[in-house]
Amino acid sequence: MRAILRSNCYHTHGHDAPCKYGGSYYMLMFGAAQLFLSFIPDFHDMAWLSVLAAVMSFSYSFIGLGLGLTNTIANGTIKGSITGAPTRTPVQKIWHVSQAIGDIAFAYPYSLILLEIQDTLKAPPAENKTMKKASIISIVVTTFFYLCCGCFGYAAFGSDAPGNLLTGFGFYEPYWLIDFANACIILHLLGGYQVYSQPIYQFADRFFAERFPASRFVNDFHTVKLPLLPPWRVNLLRVCFRTLYVASTTVVALAFPYFNEVLALLGALNFWPLAIYFPVEMYFIQRQVPRWSPRWVALQAFSVVCLLVSAFALVGSIQGLVSQKLG
Repeated sequence: MRAILRSNCYHTHGHDAPCKYGGSYYMLMFGAAQLFLSFIPDFHDMAWLSVLAAVMSFSYSFIGLGLGLTNTIANGTIKGSITGAPTRTPVQKIWHVSQAIGDIAFAYPYSLILLEIQDTLKAPPAENKTMKKASIISIVVTTFFYLCCGCFGYAAFGSDAPGNLLTGFGFYEPYWLIDFANACIILHLLGGYQVYSQPIYQFADRFFAERFPASRFVNDFHTVKLPLLPPWRVNLLRVCFRTLYVASTTVVALAFPYFNEVLALLGALNFWPLAIYFPVEMYFIQRQVPRWSPRWVALQAFSVVCLLVSAFALVGSIQGLVSQKLG
């Protein structure tokens, strides 16, 4: 919302106008919307949610790609250099590289919901075959868009490229297209937050139900009637847990409103355990790979290298967050 207001302000008053809008109010609005969505019954079973998120993602990705390409053509030259953005010291370059690795790691975070998606598939064909095909297609498409948007964005703006081309205002015109792209981002984030949160909600519901089977607080549902709305079945555990979860994520977002650094931190934390370690270990068990065999050694070495890279990205992202907070 802040990006849309700034886009309209720049269009009306010029690109040098002091168009500044506070972000805390909109973060609170986003948190309130997510809290409402979290209480919709059977929200995790709504297939249209994933479709909506995918359509919005494709929309703003195509817009960012197209604007980057046309801007590069209009400039008549490719900006930037092979060494990346200049820094005052080699240490700063190392920190920037580590943060960039974290951002790249965040580009493929779907492993968090992989098992949840596979659990909803129906056979035939076999679930593993469907997931393999879907994973290959999704990785290829995601890689294409990330590479194109990143490369054309850097070619268009060079070292001045913002962390987010659409909300960081690499582009100003046509303002209506920028507004539409940012509206798509809002809808994508609304759906994306729920796509990633619903597995956590379902896990918490199952965990507490199994741990406290006789607890009325955990297992009982109460009917609540609100004006102009159908009766709503409410569980007190869900109300408390989901409210606490959404509130905590909103507080973290308010405390650290730094786009690139937060993405790098999340990417560094999630990449190795979810995308490397667990899949490798499951592969060993499924295929009964013997210890110290060439395949076992190669995959373990690969896992260790990825662990070191993730640790490097984690340190750099923490340094970036601290620097932004203190600066």
